[in-house]
Amino acid sequence: MATQQQTELQRSIHLVRRSLLAKVGIAVITLILIVALFAPFIAPNSPTDTNLIDRLQPPSLKHPFGTDHLGRDIFSRIIFGSRISLRIGVIVVSLGLTVGTVLGLIGGYAGGTLDGVIMRIADMFLSFPPLILAMALAASLGPNIENVILALAIIWWPRYARLARSKAISLREDDFVMAAHSVGASAFHIIRRHIFPNSISPLLIQASLELGSVILLAATLSFIGFGAQPPTPEWGAMASSGREYIRMAWWYPTFPGLAIFITVIGFNLLGDAIRDILDPYQRRRQ
Repeated sequence: MATQQQTELQRSIHLVRRSLLAKVGIAVITLILIVALFAPFIAPNSPTDTNLIDRLQPPSLKHPFGTDHLGRDIFSRIIFGSRISLRIGVIVVSLGLTVGTVLGLIGGYAGGTLDGVIMRIADMFLSFPPLILAMALAASLGPNIENVILALAIIWWPRYARLARSKAISLREDDFVMAAHSVGASAFHIIRRHIFPNSISPLLIQASLELGSVILLAATLSFIGFGAQPPTPEWGAMASSGREYIRMAWWYPTFPGLAIFITVIGFNLLGDAIRDILDPYQRRRQ
C-alpha cells in the first residue's frame, strides 16, 4: 500500500514537472498567497492613507504603481487587495462545494422525488446567467463584500450538485455499494464511506478550475458598484474608480486590472495542473 502511494506521488510530481503551464500556475498562485499572507510587511504604505499632494502621481521608486485620485499608493492597495480576492474565492468555492456536494450526493443516491426537487431548484439557478443573478442578489442584499460572498455562494452550489449527483448515480449500482447495502449499511454510511470518496476527484478539479472565475465575477460586481465599496482596496472597485482618470493616469485602472488578469490565469493554470494529476486517463498515458 505504501509503495502504491509512493508511486502515485511520483507520477503526480512527474506530471507537474513535465508541464510548463502547471509550473507557471503554481508559481503565480504561490506568489499571490505569499503576498496576501505577508501584506502588512510587503506593502510600503497604508492602503487607505490619503495624501492629496501626491494625487495621480505616475509610477516611480516611491510609488511603483503610481497613486490614485486621493494620493493613495496603488501598489500597497493591490497587495492588500489580494487578501480580499483570495478570501472571496476560497469562501465562495468552499461553501458552494460543501452545499452542492451534500445535496448532489443525497439526491443522486436517493433518487425519486427528493432528487427531482433538488435538481429542479439547481436548474432554476443555472437557467440564469451568473452575472445577472449575482447582480440581482447583491443588489437585494446590499453592496458589500459579505453580501457578494453570500450571493456568489448561492449561485455556485448547483454546479457541484449536478456533478456530485452524476457521480452518485453512476456509483450507486456498483458492486461495492450493493454489497454494503446488502449487509445493512445505512444510506448515510454508504454515501460517506463509499460514494463520496470516489466522487471527490472531479469535484476538486471543478473547484480548482472555478476559483479564478469566482474572483473574476466578484471583481466584476465591485466594478459595476454591487460589491466592495470605497475605500476598500478591492481590485474591481479600484479599476472602476480608475476608469474616470484613464486618460490622465493610465496606471490607475491598469495595474488593478493586471492583478485580476494574472490571478485568474494563475488559478486556471493551477486547475489544469490538478486535473492532469487527478485524471486517471492522463496518468495512464504517462
